[in-house]
Amino acid sequence: MTTPIMTEAELRAAVQRELPGVRADLERLVRIPGIAFEGFEHAHVERSAEAVAELLRGCGLDVEIVRAGGQPAVIGRKAAPPGAPTVMLYAHHDVQPVGDRTLWESDPFEPVERNGRLYGRGAADDKAGIMAHVAALRAFGDQLPVGVVLFIEGEEEYGSDSLEQLLAEHRQAIASDVIVIADSANWDVGVPALTTSLRGIVNCFVEVRTLDHAVHSGMFGGAVPDALTTLVRLLATLHDDAGNVAVEGLVGGEPASVDYPEGRFRAEAGLVEGVQLIGTGQITDRLWTKPALAVLGIDAPATAEAPNALVPAAKAKLSVRLAPGDEPNKAYAALREHLQRHAPWGAQVEITFEHDGAPCVIDATGPVFDAARSAFRTAWDGTEPVDIGVGGSIPFIATFQEMFPQAAILVTGVEDPHARAHGPNESLHLGEFARVCLAEALLLAKVAEVGRG
Repeated sequence: MTTPIMTEAELRAAVQRELPGVRADLERLVRIPGIAFEGFEHAHVERSAEAVAELLRGCGLDVEIVRAGGQPAVIGRKAAPPGAPTVMLYAHHDVQPVGDRTLWESDPFEPVERNGRLYGRGAADDKAGIMAHVAALRAFGDQLPVGVVLFIEGEEEYGSDSLEQLLAEHRQAIASDVIVIADSANWDVGVPALTTSLRGIVNCFVEVRTLDHAVHSGMFGGAVPDALTTLVRLLATLHDDAGNVAVEGLVGGEPASVDYPEGRFRAEAGLVEGVQLIGTGQITDRLWTKPALAVLGIDAPATAEAPNALVPAAKAKLSVRLAPGDEPNKAYAALREHLQRHAPWGAQVEITFEHDGAPCVIDATGPVFDAARSAFRTAWDGTEPVDIGVGGSIPFIATFQEMFPQAAILVTGVEDPHARAHGPNESLHLGEFARVCLAEALLLAKVAEVGRG
């Protein structure tokens, strides 16, 4: 006999009942500094995986902690009722480094509520994603209408190097009809969104050399180019005067269907008064469907320690965000060619690849996507969800598309434009989080209805 699917009213009451415990468990996760980057104590990532595994066992799932040479991931499974679909729920338990702690208004690993937001590293990205999954499972209890596979990764912030191997090794066990990736954002506080495109990424280092050793800036300056000036001139060729990326061969996509109001965008970005936006076209095009290029860092003498000498070599880290439709290997080749061709004054240029990831586009049509939009509309009290692109990159989505081509992939999230993920004072809007939890429970119920035909 088929188990009745819980009604909207029952799910609302159940989610509301579970929210205090969900928040308490979220705060416990935030207190674990699980950073997968090199140079950090990875025992904390192990602790984080164990904590997530315990949460999933508490939801009645069969749980194992797995790895493929990298950091631990957690897989939890619960079989589908007869005839029901299986839904994979993805999130990640590792977090970004905190950076300069003096920029945080409170301890990044001690969650604190201020003005309806919960502050702490990972409070939004992506431990709240984990807890949204847990909230939905707890709301259903023994009446879960679909099968679930929870895949909670442990090194997403560090590049997901072992994810593809993990997926390949556990492919049969985690195969699902629907995949929900809770690692994106909503359009605004009060406006839900489905992410339907993400840019790709290519990161590399460029080093210029003009001398085999430092020389006196007075004795040789004026005839000998120093490497830092040379590097600055080279980096300046990467954009035109309007700020558009000037690397030939990078792809641009179709215009976005919505645009960012400039005043809202400037406020959310924290632009200093008087600073102009760069690039041309809609703001959303510049963020979602065009390439972007940033200089992330430069190795050169610190100003406090710099002698009066010409610098022999200087190095920069570059990051290119690729528009949907571009390919990382072609984009890297185009960037290499540009840097070599524009080397000022015959300087030696060495380019070193760091990592890349493919962009992706999701065809968000069909009954599962209709079910998701309906769930969002209900959870946000009638507000119509927006299909958005994201300027950031989640390269493994392309891997999921390749490995599970028949699955409908929904990219959702808990963040809003004020979450400051990856930066100081990361936070989660608690009111929006409650809506996310309800939306996911409603989604599972609606997917079950779709599965029943």
